[in-house]
Amino acid sequence: MAVNGTHDPTLPCWVEGAEGHLDFPIQNLPYGVFSTPGRSPRVGIAIGDSILDLALLEEAGYLPTGDDAPFRRSSLNAFMALGGEVWSETRGRLSRLLSGEDPRLKENTALRARALAERSEAKLHLPAFIRSFTDFYASREHATNVGRMFRGPENALMPNWLHLPVGYNGRASTVVVSGSDVIRPMGQIKAPEEAAPRFAPSEKLDFELELGALIGLPSPMGKRLGTAEAHAAIFGYVLLNDWSARDIQAWEYQPLGPFQAKAFATTISPWIVTQEALEPFRAWTPEREKPLLDYLGEEAPYNFDIELTARLQPVGEAPATICRTNSRGLYYSFAQQVAHHTSSGCALCTGDLIGSGTVSGSTPESCGSLLELTWNGRNPLRIGQRQRTFLEDGDRLHLRGRCSREGAVTIGFGPCDGRILQAR
Repeated sequence: MAVNGTHDPTLPCWVEGAEGHLDFPIQNLPYGVFSTPGRSPRVGIAIGDSILDLALLEEAGYLPTGDDAPFRRSSLNAFMALGGEVWSETRGRLSRLLSGEDPRLKENTALRARALAERSEAKLHLPAFIRSFTDFYASREHATNVGRMFRGPENALMPNWLHLPVGYNGRASTVVVSGSDVIRPMGQIKAPEEAAPRFAPSEKLDFELELGALIGLPSPMGKRLGTAEAHAAIFGYVLLNDWSARDIQAWEYQPLGPFQAKAFATTISPWIVTQEALEPFRAWTPEREKPLLDYLGEEAPYNFDIELTARLQPVGEAPATICRTNSRGLYYSFAQQVAHHTSSGCALCTGDLIGSGTVSGSTPESCGSLLELTWNGRNPLRIGQRQRTFLEDGDRLHLRGRCSREGAVTIGFGPCDGRILQAR
């Protein structure tokens, strides 16, 4: 894919409020699944403060995507499996319809009235059926901070980290869409001074500011993908919050890594920003300290320049920004993560979710978790009138992502929000 007419910053849009919208102008066109009163979930795109109903456009013959009618389904999996040529062709058709270059929808007032829904009046659902979830550890700054915290500066990075993207297989069944409440998890906890573990609510509940990639094109068992093929297999990206119970994690993670500490909930944003929409915002991965093996080599920039923020909102208070960072600093791109995932012959399925791991920068305010921001609770943050370490019941976490670059229109990901409820 390359920058094309759909990215033109002068492209008009006849949908009210779309021009100048900071998240969803015509240059974005992210996909999601929504429902309205009396109608079941189907596929739409966000445009301004509206949702364009692609199921209705499909029925009207404006989007000839074949007999399978992928937009009349309750997930995007069928459309994502069609591949890059169809993705790009459909994006082009939608751009022409919404700009008025193809005037059929603009002039069809009856269909237009039915096909445009107010986003505030719709219910948003998980955009895809998540087949599996793998979370990586791709930020060097995050890995270094955690290593220093628990192993000391001389052993901050494990010997393998500069050679391969480290990851673990998470829990797909508890991936939820933005706006879903998260129940504080129970688990085994053992503080260093305690003689034995106890079963109790987590006292060190945390968030992780991440990006997620959704696989479109599947890869069969036994096939290894290079980075270019891996990049082409990705349909698009979401914001991701990998909620983490740090005290449960500290007791359980040796020798096999996180389990129950991260299995209880992972929140993603409802709109999938396509790979093509992000073309103007490509970036190279950072300079390598050690050379990578050939299968991880990149011939093109596969990172993206996405400004990410996290805001914490205690009960009865305004949200306070606690982190600002950028995904361009990821040491391993999603193309490298996916290539490594398949390097053993592991199969990929349409709808697989790949998490970047916490995105942290080089400054204290760019750390993408409370574990780092408070240095495991030793340096509390002041939020409003109180000092805070980890998440409390009633807290809301708001993640946002936005791309800006000279010569391009700003696009965003929309909300990735969640509220903490007390343990049950």
